[in-house]
Amino acid sequence: MPAAGHEPPSRTGEAPARPGSSPSPTSDRPVPEAPAGASRSLAADGAWPLPRAVLVLLGGAGAVVVAAGLRGAAGIVGPAFLALTIAITIHPLLAWLRRRHVPGWLAVALTMLVAYAALLAMAAALVLAVARLATLLASYEAQFTSLVDQVTGRLGELGVTQQQLDTAVRRFDLNSLARVLQQVLIGVAGVVSDLGFILVLLFFLIIDSSTSPQRLGAAAAQRPQLVEALTSFARATRQYIVVSTVFGLLVSLVDVAALYWLDVPLPWLWGLLAFITNYIPNIGFVLGLLPPALLALLEGGVRQAVLVIVAYSVINLVIQSLIQPKVVGDTVGLSITLTFLSLVFWTFVIGPLGALLAVPLSLLTKALLVDADPASRWLDVLIAPVHKGAQDDPDGER
Repeated sequence: MPAAGHEPPSRTGEAPARPGSSPSPTSDRPVPEAPAGASRSLAADGAWPLPRAVLVLLGGAGAVVVAAGLRGAAGIVGPAFLALTIAITIHPLLAWLRRRHVPGWLAVALTMLVAYAALLAMAAALVLAVARLATLLASYEAQFTSLVDQVTGRLGELGVTQQQLDTAVRRFDLNSLARVLQQVLIGVAGVVSDLGFILVLLFFLIIDSSTSPQRLGAAAAQRPQLVEALTSFARATRQYIVVSTVFGLLVSLVDVAALYWLDVPLPWLWGLLAFITNYIPNIGFVLGLLPPALLALLEGGVRQAVLVIVAYSVINLVIQSLIQPKVVGDTVGLSITLTFLSLVFWTFVIGPLGALLAVPLSLLTKALLVDADPASRWLDVLIAPVHKGAQDDPDGER
C-alpha cells in the first residue's frame, strides 16, 4: 500500500484531500459531458455552456438594453463621440508638429485652434443655411401663391373637388413651410447648443492625445489584440473622414457650378451645405438638395426646379453613388448595405448626430466586438464589401 503523501492522483485531476478533512462530495462523481454544440475547451474545463440559441437570445437582449441606454443618454453620447472623432481626425497634425520639434504646449494649442475653427465653421454654416432659407421664403409669397393656384387648377381638372382643394391649401401655405423650417432651425440650434460641452471635452481629448501613443504601447503589453483593434478603428475613422472630405469638396464645387449656371440664389451657401451633408451616408445628398430645389421652384418655376434636381441627381449618381461608396467601403471595410443600416440604426439611437457619426460608430462597434476577438474574425467576411483573404474562382466557388 502506498505511503501517505504519495497517493496517486485521481482520474478527474483533482488534488487529494487533506488529512482529516471530509472528502469532497463531488470527488467520486463522474464529470458530466458538455451539451451538444458546446466547445471542447469548455467541456474539458468542466463548464456548463449554454445552448447556442440561448446565447443568441441573451446577446440580442443585451444589445437591446445597450441601445436603449445609449438612446437615453444620447444628449451626452452623441456630442462626446463627435469630440472623440474630431480628436482622432486631428491627431496626425499634433504628431506632425511634435516631429518638427514644436514645443508640446504650442503643438497642442495649434491643433486645438484648427479643430475649433473647423467645428465652429461647420456649425455656423448649418445655422446660416437654415436661417437664410427661412428668411428668403418670405420674399416669395406671390410666387408661392401662383404656384399653388397652378397646382390646384391641375388637380381640379383631374377631378379633385373644390372643397378638398380649399382644405389642402389652408393646411399647406408658405407660413406653414416657414414654421417647419423654424422647427428645423430649433433642432439645429439644439445640436449647436452642445458646442460648449463638445469644445470643453475636445480640449481635454487633444491634451490627452499627446501622450496616447505611450499609453497604448503600455496597454498593448497586456491586451495586444484590443489595442490593435482600437488602433485600426482610429486609422479607419481618419481615412473615412479624409475620403468624405475630398469627395465632399468635389461634389460641392460641381454643385456650385451647376447652381450658378441655373441662376439659383446663394449658390455658395448651398454648396457649403452639400459639403457638410456629404458626411451623412446615403441620404446626405437629399438633405443638401432640398433648399436649392425649393428656391429654384419659387424663383423659376417647375422647369428650373427639375433642372436642379436632375443636375444634383447626375452628380450624386456619378460621384456619391458609384465612386465614393466603393472607395469608402474599401477604406473602412463596411459594405454599402451595412453602411445604410448603420445610418438608420444610429440615427434612431442618437438622433441627428447619429446620422453624421454612423460610420465611425459602426467602426468602433466592429473594433470592440469583431476585431478585438480572434474568435469573431470570421464576421469580417460578412460585413466587408470584399473579403481580402479570399478570391473567387471562375466558377463562383471559394
